[in-house]
Formats: sequence, C-alpha cells, structure tokens
Amino acid sequence: MPASQVTIIRSPRRKKTIQTKYANGQLLIYLPAGMRPMEEKKWIDRMIEKSNRWEHKTALKKSDTWLIQRAQEINKKYFNGRLQLYSICFVTNQHSRFGSCTSIDRTIRISDRVKTMPSWVQEYVILHEMSHLVFPDHSKKFWELVNQYKFAERAKGYLIALGATDVETDQ
Repeated sequence: MPASQVTIIRSPRRKKTIQTKYANGQLLIYLPAGMRPMEEKKWIDRMIEKSNRWEHKTALKKSDTWLIQRAQEINKKYFNGRLQLYSICFVTNQHSRFGSCTSIDRTIRISDRVKTMPSWVQEYVILHEMSHLVFPDHSKKFWELVNQYKFAERAKGYLIALGATDVETDQ
C-alpha cells in the first residue's frame, strides 16, 4: 500500500496496543503517543506489511469465485456435470507446479500464477486437475480425457516454455 494512503494516529490514551483499520480508502494505524521513533517506525512497517498480506489473501478469495464458476462450466462441458468437487481455490504456495489435486478429499489447488495466463491455459490447468478426480494418475486414460480439450497441446507448450517439467507431451 502506498505511503500516501497510510495515516498515523497517535493517541495519548493508548499505552501498549497498536491497531489498524480502513476508512475512506486509507489504512489508519493507531499508536501510543509516547512511543519512541525507532519503535514507531518498526510497528508502522509491520502493520503495513500485515495489511498488505491481508489484502492479498482477500483478493485471492474474491478470485476463487471466478475459479469455482469456471470449474462448474468445465465440469458440465467435459464431465457431463458428474464430478463432485469439494473445493477449488487459488493458492500462493505452489511455485514448482501450476495445480494439484487431492482425489481422496476432492480438493483442487491452482497456483495464483495461473491467474495471469491466457484463458485457454487457465482452462487447461483446471481441466487437467479436475481430470485427476476421475484418474488420480497420469495414465493413458487420464491423458485421453485431458486431450479432449482442443488447446491441450498448445497449453502444454505454453507451460513448458514457462519451465514446467511435469507436463507430459508423449502419452
């Protein structure tokens, strides 16, 4: 959050507590009035960082709505609506993969990096992970299902160009 959107409020009534809240598009940071400048700076930096992390998580949750809708469309188109998916969400902790599926509890996690990719790659990644709900492995039947997607080879090439090493192209 840019510094121009942060307002520091020093309160003589505050003795120990530090608080933040949003008002009119600004982050308000409430500090005890008697705090030393070095400690004050440390707390301001910490509270701004905490606020940024919260905003990022909130943005991810909002975008999960789009992801859920997209998964429902793919379910109808490629699986005749028969897949039972417990959850699908964007995550920030997948750096070596673009998605993962736990078929036992029917959960899918998609790397937040996928959000910036072309829609035909996004659809491929979602379809790939949803296909693991039918075939938990990368068997021939799994790839037959994934390759129904008309841009499958193109999407695999895109992901390989980004450095993906787990994209099978020789099924």
